[in-house]
Parts: sequence; C-alpha cells; structure tokens
Amino acid sequence: MSFIDSNMRNLERITFNPLVMGGKPCIRGMRVTVGTIVGLVASGYSFDDILKAYPYLEKDDITQALAYAAWRTEEIEIVLPAA
Repeated sequence: MSFIDSNMRNLERITFNPLVMGGKPCIRGMRVTVGTIVGLVASGYSFDDILKAYPYLEKDDITQALAYAAWRTEEIEIVLPAA
C-alpha cells in the first residue's frame, strides 16, 4: 500500500451524495464542495479567512479538502469501451 492510498483512508470528512451538490465531493455532507475550498485557498484566502466565512467548517475540513484535491490530480481516468 502506498503513502497516498493509506492517506485516502483518513479523508472521512470528504463525502459524496448525488442529492447534495450533484454528487461533487463535499465537506461532511454539507453544501460546501472541495472545489470551493480549494478555490478559496488558491485565491489567497487564509484558513482563518475561510473559517470566518464558513463558521460551521473546521480546520481539518480545509486540510482534508486540499489533501483530496492533491490526490485527485494524481489519478488517471481510463475510458473503457462499452460492452
């Protein structure tokens, strides 16, 4: 098992539900997507800024969103032919 595989098991705050934000990866089932958090960090917002704007989030939510996004950029999707 690789380092990344073992870390993905620790991302319990990242949830997927087709009824919430169209199934996009979200934070703890809330309507806050990983993409929103990553976009805020990329735009220069600090963790404190984000936590003030979203008081129901926790620091670990932001950290896990970033870890999930980093992991996803390393994944490769292969289109399989229809059977």
